[in-house]
Amino acid sequence: MSRLTHLECTRCGEHYPADRPQTVCPNDGGILYARYDLASIRKTFSTVSLLALAPTMWRYAAILPEAAPVSLGEGFTPMLRSREYPNVFIKDEGLNPTGSLKARGLSAAVTMARHFGLKKLAIPSAGNAAGALAAYAAAANIEAHIFMPKDVPMANRIECDYYGAHVTLVDGLVSDCARKIAELKEKPAWSKEGWFDVSTTEEPYRVEGKKTMGYEVAEQLGWKLPQVIIYPTGGGVGLLGMWKAFEELEQLGFIGTERPKMVCIQSAGCAPIVKAWDEGRSVAEMWPQESTLAAGLRVPKPYGDYLILDILKKSGGSALAATDAEILHATRHWAKVEGIFAAPEGAACLVAYQKLLTCGFFRKDDTVVLFNTGSGLKYLDVLDSKDASVERAPLRQAQGRLSPASRSIAGIIGPY
Repeated sequence: MSRLTHLECTRCGEHYPADRPQTVCPNDGGILYARYDLASIRKTFSTVSLLALAPTMWRYAAILPEAAPVSLGEGFTPMLRSREYPNVFIKDEGLNPTGSLKARGLSAAVTMARHFGLKKLAIPSAGNAAGALAAYAAAANIEAHIFMPKDVPMANRIECDYYGAHVTLVDGLVSDCARKIAELKEKPAWSKEGWFDVSTTEEPYRVEGKKTMGYEVAEQLGWKLPQVIIYPTGGGVGLLGMWKAFEELEQLGFIGTERPKMVCIQSAGCAPIVKAWDEGRSVAEMWPQESTLAAGLRVPKPYGDYLILDILKKSGGSALAATDAEILHATRHWAKVEGIFAAPEGAACLVAYQKLLTCGFFRKDDTVVLFNTGSGLKYLDVLDSKDASVERAPLRQAQGRLSPASRSIAGIIGPY
């Protein structure tokens, strides 16, 4: 019996077979989660069995789909103790292949695409997901088709080209790129030629790759969960994956019922989850006129918003926003104090930590994990252009929020 037993809709609970490619629930569009025979896995999978395994995310193969991995060495990134704050750890995902945590999700998604014999993978993106898909598709000898806005950050465009991906530059936003893929789906060639859409939460396996972050946090802290996890949330797949990991770890007997408070940090220029959280809503509204230098946080309405908000509620967590100026300052501060050149999205976690510490959301002796989701090296042109215009210029306030930056980089980022 396969350890992966079925896929389950996170809305209606309907089960679907896991022996073929799946997207979302056909009944209600709910995100599908992979479910395993954890009772059987528990008999052979233990903390001791992990000791001899390679330090990649595939050390947790026992709770991942049974397929030959397409791997570039992703995962098991370091948990760095902060030099500034006691009991704070920085999980540095910027050391993954292609420079971001996207390597985890796309490694798992491309693994299953090759397993199912898919030939062409499509993604609308102007960020790190595009580069990660291009790299793993190259390793799997699968065609990658990247649909990107014309004004994408330089690093993302160049890396996709060098990995041999088919890049289509679109005059518009990432939402326009997504429509290009939607148009392709209406053509006979989509199914005939083996195309598949690997957009965020549009298939079940990127969550599986991201959930390994939850396993690593537990293992690297001696199988004790922290009191708080602060995570930069655009599409929120990492947040979903870690919460799923903690549920599995409890059923496996690795941890108890304890859970960390999950904190979502977004940009003040695009904060649909923060707004929904503050208003007590169970889903987010579309955020108008989104703009932020943290491209990965420019998600006007995450597809998994209902799951993200439910996790925040169940964990006793919170959601808050950081301005571009605060994010820039935190990026410089982490580089100078911690020696970590973080992606702007990751540096936003420092802003959240400082704000929550000041307001007493947690105690100083609580263990807190901050996620740096990528390398600052992927954002050189963005940081260079924003440094003078945002960090050194006076803040212009509009309706209580930082006014949109003058340069819009790639438009909407995600949930792709």
